[in-house]
Amino acid sequence: MSMPTRIAVTGASGNVGTALLRHLAEAAPDVQVVGICRRPPRGGDPAYDRVQWAAIDITDRSAADQLAEAFVGVEAAVHLAWAIQPSWDPGLLERTNVAGSRTVFESAITAGVGHLVHASSVGVYSPGPKDRPVDESWSRDGVPGSSYSQHKAAVEHALDGLERRPDAPVVARIRPGLIFQREAGSEVARYFLGRLAPTRLIGRRRLPLLPVPDEAVFQAVHASDVADAVHRILELRSMGAFNVAAPPVMTPERLAEVFHARRIALSGRLVRRAADLTWRAHLQPTDAGWVDLAFHAPVMSTARARDELGWVARVDARAALADLLEGMRDGAGTVSPVLAPRGAA
Repeated sequence: MSMPTRIAVTGASGNVGTALLRHLAEAAPDVQVVGICRRPPRGGDPAYDRVQWAAIDITDRSAADQLAEAFVGVEAAVHLAWAIQPSWDPGLLERTNVAGSRTVFESAITAGVGHLVHASSVGVYSPGPKDRPVDESWSRDGVPGSSYSQHKAAVEHALDGLERRPDAPVVARIRPGLIFQREAGSEVARYFLGRLAPTRLIGRRRLPLLPVPDEAVFQAVHASDVADAVHRILELRSMGAFNVAAPPVMTPERLAEVFHARRIALSGRLVRRAADLTWRAHLQPTDAGWVDLAFHAPVMSTARARDELGWVARVDARAALADLLEGMRDGAGTVSPVLAPRGAA
């Protein structure tokens, strides 16, 4: 198999989208890329400058027609567009994530796109074990209490129906753990900590103590490695689901290593309660559903990605998190409005 000559990427100016554009610029420079997002980046970044941009809001009434036009001549589409904020407006999030995704899928079919790659998540899975990995066949009903997780599950179930249609494209789903990179530092700080958080202090000094619940066990992966996995899926025209995460599994003890701190146990129930109260008071933007997701999402096996795609993470999970923390400390970003550096958004 070989790479398609023309692809479209929704959410191309975001965290994974930016990593994918940079990866393709180096690994597949002849591929023409149509970048779809609400606010295209301004000039000045080679990875963005080589893209044909289409300013489309996938929640707009005219989005289906605009997308069908943008998809003309496109052989493969990568759907990365997803909203995390504003968390206090669940209706808008559902219109973007669930209804908007369906619009993207239907428009791709209308335009005759042959290969569709959807960015799902570990969040699609039902609660599962932390002491052993699960494969892609694990139940996909999401984690109760997490709107992000429920939306990921709803979109995958919509894809199930799409795949049964006679006019359906080849469909692949990538299910990564938490995705980190330096350039997303300011974005992650805004989305999850809020503008008043002292992010400049992150990484500048060693923490004496790090209170972390026993339940805080999760997987992470660097954005560049997610981009590599998507590239392999496109090149091989792969179908089906692929878990993507880097070793090691992040435990409270490994978190303490990254923060150069001594870990002390904290009640998971207390953490959830604190997140809920401060979110309801609009003191910070992260609702308690993210705590539920962190505590209950299963640990994933990445054997299928290794065996079928030849994919292996090049950046381990600790280094990926450290890269993000450095970006948060430095207010890192890009010329993309979504990834605008601290003070420029």
